[in-house]
Amino acid sequence: MHVAVQAIDRGIWRNGVASEGTRFIPEETPLALTYNGGTYAVMMGTPQNLEDFAVGFSLDEGIIKSVDDIKSLDIVRLDDGIELRMWLTAEDATLISERRRHVAGPTGCGICGIESIAEAVRPAAVVPHGQSFTPEEIMTAMQAIAPLQSINLQTRAVHAAAFWSPAGHIVALREDVGRHNALDKLAGALARSRTDTRGGMVLLTSRVSVEMVQKAAAIGAPVMVAVSAPTALAVRTAEAAGITLIAIARQDGFEVFSHGDRVAARHATEVADVA
Repeated sequence: MHVAVQAIDRGIWRNGVASEGTRFIPEETPLALTYNGGTYAVMMGTPQNLEDFAVGFSLDEGIIKSVDDIKSLDIVRLDDGIELRMWLTAEDATLISERRRHVAGPTGCGICGIESIAEAVRPAAVVPHGQSFTPEEIMTAMQAIAPLQSINLQTRAVHAAAFWSPAGHIVALREDVGRHNALDKLAGALARSRTDTRGGMVLLTSRVSVEMVQKAAAIGAPVMVAVSAPTALAVRTAEAAGITLIAIARQDGFEVFSHGDRVAARHATEVADVA
């Protein structure tokens, strides 16, 4: 039985004092993604919300265009890992055979096994304009993540990806030891629930590398906010994709790296009322 969190007894040495105790730590499990009987990739991840991970990975990788392209999905638990077994249409299966990965991905690996530079830095999808958010709304959204991280509250060792609705609340949050996996799981959860992502924000508890921007663009979210800094390539990719990239979001504020027009001091309706 694969569980997301394990209780481990360990020795403790702090401030010159030895003791013993129990700590909850996240599980890390090989997750094999297979399509029509062939393995595409093996990633290390947290064995939770695996249907979401399978769907989100498939969408973010461009393997499928819609959740409906997956004819069947089975979670097969093996002694040494878990197989996410999917069956696609014959047409999609042909595409898979042409671009199958050959390298296993360690924890946190976003593009491991990609076979060409062009594929690694592929242009991200261009997102719709969406709506603007005030700094107060952005800060409120980021502060809403921590209380919903059930695994991290126990372990302090996993990443989270969440989606903030224009209605003003988090509609989905997923956790994983790998930041890319957490975002894939979020993508799958949103696709399976048919959530309209065109006006919301993707929220991340990690840094922003280029593949995180590519995944957010595949989700269709016009704004992404992260607690840590982006890479230069991530900024350029966000700019080209039309994504407002906000990072280094802390309790005292944040920094805007691209398409800052979606960050408004006040909403247009409020400005009109004042005028």
